[in-house]
Amino acid sequence: MTLVALVDDHELLRSGLAAIINSFDGYKVVMQAGNGKEFIDQLNHEAPPDIVLLDITMPVMDGFETAEWIKKSLSSTRVLVLSMLENDIAIIRMMKNGARGYLLKDSKPKIFKQALDNIRDTGYFINELISDKLMNYISNGNSFAVNAPFGSLSDNEVHFLRLICSDKTYKEIAEEMCVSPRTIDSYRDNLFKKLDIKTRVGLAIFAMKHNLVEM
Repeated sequence: MTLVALVDDHELLRSGLAAIINSFDGYKVVMQAGNGKEFIDQLNHEAPPDIVLLDITMPVMDGFETAEWIKKSLSSTRVLVLSMLENDIAIIRMMKNGARGYLLKDSKPKIFKQALDNIRDTGYFINELISDKLMNYISNGNSFAVNAPFGSLSDNEVHFLRLICSDKTYKEIAEEMCVSPRTIDSYRDNLFKKLDIKTRVGLAIFAMKHNLVEM
């Protein structure tokens, strides 16, 4: 039996999720908490769960802090993020803090079940929000493209890498750099090729890994 904890500040949502999860063969919800601190407090009386279904936006102790605590304190517990946030930086930060998968709250029950099964059976759930390179980075602690020609990047490409870590659109980045959107597309495509990276998430992680920008 796979034991599941729900950490989300919306009680009605937690109740609905608990009913769904308990209907899945082989799963049982054993803990519910409104934030990370409540979850940690309950561990004084309960055994650690196998999977924590974790929201990000919560009072007192949010999902970022909670995931980081779980990573450091509960080595056998796996975190699946369930959030409304589809922001690249939020995804990156949660994965760096130890999350094994990231799912949006409007996902269908079939996908939700698949995510739980994958995390239980393989340790990770990889969907369209998470690239293979991102998962390799998180699981192995390695930087992207170890032999990448970092020194060959132009000043404009480095500037673009810094801006890619913001929530700005490509059009807004073009305006800030005083270049055309077509030039921005060229920077992006060149970096994809030079660094062997295929997504904006991957470029953002590369920038942070090489200290081009701080979280």
